Amino acid sequence: MADNTTPTSFQAAAYSAQGTARDSIALPGDLFDGTINLPVMHQAVKAFLANQRQGNAKTKIRKYVVGGNQKPWKQKGTGRARQGSTRAPHWVGGGTVFGPIPRSYAQYVPRQVRALARKSALNARARENAIYVIDRFDYDAPKTARLQALVERLGVADNKVLILTDGSKPNVFLSGRNLPAVHVMPYGDVSTYHLLWSDVVLIESTAIGHEMTPLAEAPWDGGEGREGRAKRPAPAKKASAKKAAAPKKPAAKKAAKKSSRGGAKKAAKKAAKRSSPNAARKKRK
Repeated sequence: MADNTTPTSFQAAAYSAQGTARDSIALPGDLFDGTINLPVMHQAVKAFLANQRQGNAKTKIRKYVVGGNQKPWKQKGTGRARQGSTRAPHWVGGGTVFGPIPRSYAQYVPRQVRALARKSALNARARENAIYVIDRFDYDAPKTARLQALVERLGVADNKVLILTDGSKPNVFLSGRNLPAVHVMPYGDVSTYHLLWSDVVLIESTAIGHEMTPLAEAPWDGGEGREGRAKRPAPAKKASAKKAAAPKKPAAKKAAKKSSRGGAKKAAKKAAKRSSPNAARKKRK
C-alpha cells in the first residue's frame, strides 16, 4: 500500500570522512518527500532477485540419453512385457519427461516503476533516521582499516552498512571489499534491493547535491590497522621466575662434575668385571 504522508523535511546527521560529527543537514525535498509504496518495492526486489538467476538447470529427454538403440528382448515369446528401448522414461537410466531446460528468469520492470521503488526505499530509511551524510570520501589508496575505523566511530559496526559514493571511486570500493557487512557502490547504481538490504546508508554529500566543505582534520595515521600495529614498540620478553632466581653456575664447576661422574662410571664397570664369575675362573686356570 502506498503511504504518501509528507513530513516537513527530513534531517540527516552529517559526519566527516574520519567520523567527526557535523551539523545536520536537510535532505533534498524532491527525492525525500515521504512517499513509500510497498507493492512497487516488492515488485522491484522480486525482479532484481529473479534477474540474478542463471537458469542453467537441464535434464535429458530419451533422445539425448546414450544407448538404448536395440530392443532389450524380442517382441513375443518371453512372457514379459514388450519393450523397445532401455532408455524409455520408465527404465532406470532412461530419459526424463518434462524436466527443466535452460531458460531465462529475467523480469522487466519499467524505468518509472524502478525509480519510484528506489525513492520509496530511500524514504523508508530516512524515516528510520538511518541515513548519514559524509562530507567527502577522498582516499588516496585502498585502506580497509580506515573504512572500518569510520564505521566503528559512527557506532554502526554491528549493522549492514551501504556506502554510496559520488561516482565510481575504486579506492573506497577496495577499502570496503573485505568487510562482510559493508557494501560500497556509486549512488547512481544503487537499487531498491541494496537499500532494503542495508540497515544504515552513508551517502556522500555531493551525490545528493549538497556541497560540504571538508573539515581541517589531521591526516589519518593508520589507527589500529596494520600500520598502527607496526608503529608500536615490540614488548620485551619476560624471563621466567625460575631462571631469574637460579644463579648461573660457573663453567669450571660444571666440567669438574662431568669428569667426576665419568670417572665413577668407569670404576664401577671395572669392579663389576672383577667380581663376575667368569673372571674368577680365568684366574684359577
